[in-house]
Amino acid sequence: MEDIKKKKLFLRTDVEVRLKKLTPFEASQKLRKIEDRLFDFANFMEAKTVLFYLAEIGSVATENILKQLLLLEKTLVLPLFREEKPGVKLFKIETLNRDIIEGSQPEIKIPNASRCKELPVEMIDIAFIPGIVFDEKGNRIGQGLGRYDYLIPRLPLTTRKVALAFEEQVVSQVITDSFDKAVDIIITDQRILYKI
Repeated sequence: MEDIKKKKLFLRTDVEVRLKKLTPFEASQKLRKIEDRLFDFANFMEAKTVLFYLAEIGSVATENILKQLLLLEKTLVLPLFREEKPGVKLFKIETLNRDIIEGSQPEIKIPNASRCKELPVEMIDIAFIPGIVFDEKGNRIGQGLGRYDYLIPRLPLTTRKVALAFEEQVVSQVITDSFDKAVDIIITDQRILYKI
């Protein structure tokens, strides 16, 4: 178990170094290509209720995507994870500037639970799952908190689990343990990978 943690830490660090080598211009060009692929992606365009995430360190920026989702009149859902124990609630977001607030740390944004309507997990048509490292089989390494490993098995079997990633975040193999959950599809700036 300790060996797996060390290998995951090494992969996270390696990918973070790769991402830091990108100039702001290169990163913005790559992000635009990811967005273009996403908005041409049939599973996404057909979906009515979309679970997304607010970008964290090491994951693809989502602010512009979230704005576009609302313009497309899709139901945007964001997760709110409990900090003290595993658990998650899903909230419908209607307006980004009113429905999202600062979390326990200023750099972390969360849905405003007192303002937003909670939705059941069964309503999710497509779920976007953040991560720092991915492989071509859909395995992922996130922040190391296990939040999405808890959420993924609770999603309906028909819900596509999709990740957005820079090509620099894709490695040949991600070391996993029994708790780690994979995604079905990865959209990068260069290609769309389907779980093998």
